[in-house]
Amino acid sequence: MNCLIKLLNDIIIAIDGYSSCGKSTLAKNIAKQLNYIHIDTGAMYRAITFWALENGYISSNKINEKELISSLNKIKIEFKYNENTQTNELWLNERYLEEEIRKPIISEYASFISQIKEVRKKMVELQQEMGKTKKIVMDGRDIGTVVFPNAELKIFMVADTNIRAKRRYLELKEKGINITLEEVIKNLQERDFLDTHREISPLKKADDAYVLDNSFMSKEEQLQWAMDLIKSKFPYEYRN
Repeated sequence: MNCLIKLLNDIIIAIDGYSSCGKSTLAKNIAKQLNYIHIDTGAMYRAITFWALENGYISSNKINEKELISSLNKIKIEFKYNENTQTNELWLNERYLEEEIRKPIISEYASFISQIKEVRKKMVELQQEMGKTKKIVMDGRDIGTVVFPNAELKIFMVADTNIRAKRRYLELKEKGINITLEEVIKNLQERDFLDTHREISPLKKADDAYVLDNSFMSKEEQLQWAMDLIKSKFPYEYRN
């Protein structure tokens, strides 16, 4: 899709939805079309999870919340633009982590880490700071309901669980990660339950969000759907 446009008014686009629905992929593609910054908030929680594992705050399937919380002031999370890939990549304390945070063990604990009140408070503060100048596309679990309840455009993504699991399974296999489809399905089901039942900022659709069920849509079709929606709601001009 080559339709690059410039919005006449700067906005925030909030994309929420279930795990492995392709939120980050759609957000990245929209950001490219609009020349906006893409912020993957899920990656931020994954970075905290990586930090917790590396520093021994997670052991024997238990999280030492007290030590993790006390270390939050030592954490610096940034998204740096890579001109070669034309994407914003996550760095933790000046360390590139884009590949490390995608491993299954990070996925296993990220939903638990995201339930910790102090962690969410820290991340929301960082995310809101990133959005002060607008011109961002941010994806996560609570962007349209908690982080930016007044975002100009909200999209909520859903897809069939088995389809999501197969997509995730193929992604992991391509990266050489040895895992079964059954394990991926189990992980997704657990994450869905935790995300929708956590006490703090549970995953839910904002009342004014547009629902995108991409179960049987290609990446190109999803982007076309989103860009058609954007062009129908906001004044724009074509970019040179």
